[in-house]
Order: sequence, then structure tokens, then C-alpha cells
Amino acid sequence: MKRTTLKHIFLCLILASATVSCSDRLELSAPDQLTSGNFWRNASDAEAGLASAYSQLESSTDVWEFSEIKFPVETYREDICVIGSDAMNYQTWVELYNFTYTNGNSQFSRYWDINYTGIAFTNQVIEKVATIDMDVNYRNQIVAEAKFLRAYYHMKLLLNWEKIVLRDVYITNESQINKELSSRIEVWDFIVKDLEEAVSSLTPKHTEANVGRATKGAGYAYLGYCYLTRAYEETSRRDEMLDKAEKAFRNVTGYTLEKNFLSMFDGTNKNSKESIFELQFTDNTANGASYRTAIHKWIATGELGGWDEITPSNMLLSEFKKEGRVATTGNYDSRLYQTLFCEDPYFNDVNTPRVYGKTYNERFEQGSGRMSFRKYLPATFDDLNKSRTAVNLPLMRYADVLLLLAETLNEQGKSGDAIPLINEVRKRADMPALSSGLDKEQVRKQIEHERIVEFALENTRFYDLRRWGKTKEALHAIGRTNFDPSSHNFYPTPLLEIKSNDKVN
Repeated sequence: MKRTTLKHIFLCLILASATVSCSDRLELSAPDQLTSGNFWRNASDAEAGLASAYSQLESSTDVWEFSEIKFPVETYREDICVIGSDAMNYQTWVELYNFTYTNGNSQFSRYWDINYTGIAFTNQVIEKVATIDMDVNYRNQIVAEAKFLRAYYHMKLLLNWEKIVLRDVYITNESQINKELSSRIEVWDFIVKDLEEAVSSLTPKHTEANVGRATKGAGYAYLGYCYLTRAYEETSRRDEMLDKAEKAFRNVTGYTLEKNFLSMFDGTNKNSKESIFELQFTDNTANGASYRTAIHKWIATGELGGWDEITPSNMLLSEFKKEGRVATTGNYDSRLYQTLFCEDPYFNDVNTPRVYGKTYNERFEQGSGRMSFRKYLPATFDDLNKSRTAVNLPLMRYADVLLLLAETLNEQGKSGDAIPLINEVRKRADMPALSSGLDKEQVRKQIEHERIVEFALENTRFYDLRRWGKTKEALHAIGRTNFDPSSHNFYPTPLLEIKSNDKVN
């Protein structure tokens, strides 16, 4: 939710300052000024507080930081991408890509900080909104959304660090800052509890004015994802976790696949019928608002006027071409052409120039093999040339739920039930249906293939690989032999946390 106002900005300052108060200094406050103690008066204040909690989603509070934190931290360790030529000028990014970072790396340190800021905001909303005299159902909904967000922020941290600090209370004094790292099981239990409590009060659908806020479907989708991940981590409870994952995924209803795949990523079909949870941006600049990013410049290659920070790997292109030109269109998997720009007759059709009004050979050097990601690039060349874009980012799509449910069923030995779900996703990509006779291992391999080509640049690949125990195999296969799963499956606790928290070392 990106409807920031001056009131929201001021509230952010209130919320942030409230988490670092010191009890040993004289504090003066004007009785006519808003503070964390007197702000929470009505439903409007509750909504503003919730807006602050949403503002930290995916490093989205800064035009440049959004791309420069999220993507190097999450995507550079995946086998589907290659670091771009300009990115080589930024040492902290290079360290992430080469797996030579230390715990002082500023990129993942900032990632850690952003998510904990979001958690601090949610904790204050959960505590303070409960005391406001307002419509009970709406109050419960706001608290539920805050719990969803608190779970989401903790989940993002737990996906990137082996152990994290569980922050479950609104911090009011300095002594509360010092807290030890929690075990993964303890944090997973906390995340699941928040999501389970949230789904009971989350609304199935928001009004147009509130689009982007968490819904019941989002709660169940992430609940299923958490249970599925735990099934691999907690092998003694595998059957239990798979059963709970299946039940959660089956509660995600009311969504369908969007036939126009690209439209979900180029700004022309925001919050589509497939979108379950989506990061919101807008071109609205009224009153000095700025809810746009430079993601298109960060992703596009120099040939397209971008900065060349990330490019597709040859492995990704090979995966798209793996089954050959068997799509009903006569081409490769249709997701190839909607995810990448590459040297292919499809992009060299002079009668239908598809690379922003030109052919591939006119935009790129013929025979160079150069590729660019197409996802998140605006639909028009005029918008591509702008310094900022308002393209939304889907964070959870129905296609993800279908493939995660297929994985859950297959791991339960129900491969026959999994195949139709995979075929539903393949049909949208114009690909032929899979045979109903595939065995468990064949279905596993097909799910991995589908997740690569379906979610390229949506930053799911590394978490998939780690869940399956395949990080080393995948990264070494493309020559990134610096990767050592014992050191690089998770990031080290940031040095700044160690210095500021006496119970972490």
C-alpha cells in the first residue's frame, strides 16, 4: 500500500523514535504535539499507522534503494542471472554475487534493518490499535493486517538468515533492544501463529481504494508456503507440515490465471485476477508524493537505455528452450518471450517488431547473444526512457499457489493430483499437457522446471533450491564455484546488529 501522506511521514518519525527511547536522559515534550503516546485516537490514526507498517515492504520506501537492496541481496545468488557490467563498479554488490561478503556488507545489513523497521511499526499498531474506540470489526481487520505484515517481515528475514531476533513486542525502553537470536522453529512457530490469527479477520477482498492491502487469500498462501518450507526443514514433522500446507493452499480461492502473462509485469494490468499480494506503485505525484522506482533502469541493458545491472544467464535461456518449439504457437514456451528479450526469430520479425518498435537486430548487436530481462520493464518506449516507473511487483500469484500445492501433493505421494495443477500453469504458457503417468521424481523435476520459467526474476529461485537441498549443485553447474552451502545458504548476522545488541555475537 503506497498511499503515503504527510500525516504518514510524521507518524513514521513517531514510530521510529518510539523504538529507541533512552530512560537515563531528560525528555521534554510539548503537550500540543503528537507522540506515540497520544497519537492513537481514532480509525484514521489506525489506518495511518498501518500505512507506515506497509511502507517497509520490499525496501520500497526509496526510489533507488528499492532495486539496489532487494535485487542484489535476493537475486544475485541465483543461477538464473548474471551480474551486469555496471554493477561490477559497486563492491558490495560484487561481494554478494561472488560470495565473498563479510558480515559488514551494507546491502544485506540494510535489508535486515528495513524488515526490522517494518516489524517495529507492526508491533506498535498491534498494541495501540487494540485500545482505540472504533468499529470492532474494522479494528480487528487492521490488527490482522498488522499481524500478517509482522509475519511477512519475520519470514523474509528467516528466509535469508539461519537465526534472527524475534521481535514480538513494541519496544519502549533501551533494555528491550538486547535480545538473543531465536531458533528457526521458534520463529516459524511465531510466524505461523500470526498468520493463523490473521486469516480469521482478514477480508477476502478490499475496495478499489484499499487495493494492495493483505487479504485472506494472501494469509493462507503464505501460511501454506511456511508449512511447506518447514516440511523440508523439520523432517520429523514432514507429514504433519505437508498436510497443513495442503489445507492452507486449498483455502486460497477466488483467483484465476491471467492469460496475458506479461501484462502483470509491465504496468498495464495491475492487481490482476491472478494477483494475491502485490507491491503498489503509482504515477500520482500530487502534493509532492513519489511512489515510483527506477527498477526498469536497473534491470534493462544498455541497449535499451538501462544501466545493465543484471542480465539473464545462459542457463535460464536453456531452461526456456528445454522442451523445444512445442508450444501451440509454434514457438518455445511463451513465457520465454514475455520474460526475456533475446536473439530469436520472434524478436526479429520485421513485420511485427517486438523490441519497443524495433527488431532484436536493430536494438542489439546481431549475433552477440545479448539478452535482457523483459519483466518489470514498462510497456512503452516512452515510459522506458523515463527516469522512474510505477510498475507494480506481484509478490504472490495464483500460479505460485498452484505449483506449491502441486509440490505439496507430490511430496505426499499424490503425483496424479499434482499433474493437473502443473498443466493449468502450462496451458497459460501455450505448452502441451504433461502425461498423467509421470512418477514422483519426474513430477519433481517438472515442478522445478516450471518454477524456473514461471518465476524468473521474482526472487523465488534461491529459496526453492535451498528447500530442495540443491543450492551447491545449481550454482556450481554454472561455474559459480565460490558458493559453499555451509557458509552461503544464509547470510551472516549483520555487524551492526552485533554492535547494537549485547546478546548477539
